[in-house]
Amino acid sequence: MKNRYAVLTVALILSLTVSTAFAQAPANAPAAPAPQAPAPTPPSPLALPSPIMPPPAPVDPLPPADPKYFTASTPSPDTVNAFLRVIWGFDSNRLWRVMAIQPTAAQGVSKVVVYVTTKAPDAKVSAATFYTLPDGKHAIGEGSGVVPFGATPFADVRELLKEHANGALRGAESKDLELVEFADLQCPHCKEAQPTMEQIVKDFPKAHVVFQLFPLVDIHPSAFRAAAYGVCVQQLSNDAFFKFADGVFDTQDALAPSTQETVLRAAAKRAGLDDAAIAACADTQATKDTVLAHIKLAQDAGVDQTPLLLVNGRILPLTGTITYDQIKQLIQYQATLDGVDSGATAETLAPKPVQPTLNTLPAK
Repeated sequence: MKNRYAVLTVALILSLTVSTAFAQAPANAPAAPAPQAPAPTPPSPLALPSPIMPPPAPVDPLPPADPKYFTASTPSPDTVNAFLRVIWGFDSNRLWRVMAIQPTAAQGVSKVVVYVTTKAPDAKVSAATFYTLPDGKHAIGEGSGVVPFGATPFADVRELLKEHANGALRGAESKDLELVEFADLQCPHCKEAQPTMEQIVKDFPKAHVVFQLFPLVDIHPSAFRAAAYGVCVQQLSNDAFFKFADGVFDTQDALAPSTQETVLRAAAKRAGLDDAAIAACADTQATKDTVLAHIKLAQDAGVDQTPLLLVNGRILPLTGTITYDQIKQLIQYQATLDGVDSGATAETLAPKPVQPTLNTLPAK
């Protein structure tokens, strides 16, 4: 569910994750080269004279960078490449080259132009343009909003969540690999994402998996009340929280201001709790303040829609066109970057011919 008042900070991360179609480079940046012709197929070894000569080295499909386009003092090409390795490095088929880092009229804001392609012989070369901000920790992509930037772009959010993400827990106690799911109990997409989250918990046994409540109060009138119930349930029993959440998701269609107490109290009973006591707890100012703190944490972490999964601070969608194999690959890649053990086996990480069904409903 998308928050209509929030900026889609995930847009650049996704565009830099799953797409190779970018805006054209500006006029004062180097022009993207024409597609290279595919390399000729070498003759059969049986037709070659002895000794057999090695095939020619593959042609570099990207032109060399011209130093005259590197006129900004920051960021350095090394920093940009480190950033792109974090964003793109999971894909061994992707090739890129930083082509320009130039100052702009805004003090401290630099324009970065990157050429990107793949190793396919007929792949086209496209240009990606983004702008780095004076703090050195953020960038703005064309049409995407503000995103983390730097050699370790997710480090600050990772530390924020380590300290403040205190939702219901599954998996390991260690936070070396922390996966924080931001979800709204009235969000249909969040309901659809739960089988994916259950599979993630199984596939990554050393992950610390947190269910963090993020009610989108502007579009879901019962979400705040549901989150208040959830806070009270978790305070009594971490395990009961997941039974409660399942109960709310199962009866989500009936969740509305006129029926929310019936639905939420029934879900509390299903979790084996005193529904009257949970309802009374949800009425307290302390509980309401806790829900507000959950909302602020999501906003501070750059989360503006549900469901989203943050993997050591890296934002991943849980629904839409992304496949479960891609989710697994990105979780494991981030764990590798951070030097931590995910507990996933080679068999678990191997692509599966049949993907778990992910939600493809349009956003409401």
